[in-house]
Amino acid sequence: MSRNTVKTFVLLSALGALFVVIGAAIGGGTGAGAVAGAGIGLVIGLVITGVSYWKSDALAIRAAGAQPVSEQQMPQYYQVVRELTQRGGLPMPRLYVSPAAQPNAFATGRDPAHAAVCCTQGILQVLDWDELSGVLAHELSHVRNRDILIGSVAAAVAMGITFIARIAMWGAMFGGIGGRDEEGEGGLLGLLAMTILAPIAAMLLQLALSRSREYEADRSGARLLGSGEPLARALEKIDRGVRAAPMNVPQPVSSLFIVNPFTGRQVSFARWFNDHPPTPERIHRLRSGDWQHF
Repeated sequence: MSRNTVKTFVLLSALGALFVVIGAAIGGGTGAGAVAGAGIGLVIGLVITGVSYWKSDALAIRAAGAQPVSEQQMPQYYQVVRELTQRGGLPMPRLYVSPAAQPNAFATGRDPAHAAVCCTQGILQVLDWDELSGVLAHELSHVRNRDILIGSVAAAVAMGITFIARIAMWGAMFGGIGGRDEEGEGGLLGLLAMTILAPIAAMLLQLALSRSREYEADRSGARLLGSGEPLARALEKIDRGVRAAPMNVPQPVSSLFIVNPFTGRQVSFARWFNDHPPTPERIHRLRSGDWQHF
C-alpha cells in the first residue's frame, strides 16, 4: 500500500468521523436520539465520500466554472501537456480553461486515467509558454503522485461537512433540532459550538496533508523539466497576480490550486489556515537546486 493511499485512508476516516459526531450532536447529544443521529451522519458521510471519489474531478471543475477546450482551440496548450505526459509516462488528461482573471491552475481526478488539468484565463495571459510548462509539469506531478485523489476527496468531504454543519446551525437556532427541550440552552449552545468547530476541524485535517504535497510537486515538476527556473518565474508572477485579482471558489477547493487563490485577502491567523507553503520559500528551493537532491 502506497504512502498516499495510507494518507487518503486516514484523512477520509477522520473526516468521516466528523459526520458521525455532527449527527450525534444533531440527534440530541445523548440517548437514542444521539445514536440515530450518528447513524444518519455515518450514512451521509459514506455517500458524500463515495460521490467525491468518483466525481471529484467534476466537482472541482464545476467549482472553478471551467470549460473543456479542444486541440483546435488551443494547440499550444495540448502540445505542451502532451510532451510532458509522454516524458512522464502519463496518459493525456482532459484540458480545461476557467474564465477567472486570476492567474492560477490546478489538476484534479481520482487517478492518472481520469485526470483533468485546468488553467485560468488569467494565467494564460500572464505567463509565457516556458513558464506555463513549469506550471503544467507541477500539476502533472500531482497527477503522477496521485496527490489529486487526496486533495479532491478531502475538498469534497470538507464541503459536505460544512454544508451539514450549516443546516444544523440554522436548525438549532430555530429550535428544530438538537434536543433543546431535553437539555435546555446548554444543549443548544453545545450544538452551535459543534456546528462551528466541525468545519474548522475538517479544514485543518485537509491542510495537514496539503503543504507537503506542494513542495513534492514542485520538486517532481522541476525534475520532469530538468530545471526549476520556469516554475520559479511562474510562481513569482502568479503570486503577484493572485494578490491583485480575487477569485471566488469554495474554500475547500483552494488547496487544489498551484497558489492559494485567497492569498491576497487579509485574514486573521492566516498562517494557521494556509494550505500552501510560502511562495518565496518555494521559489528559493527551486532556484537553489533543492529539487535535485530528493
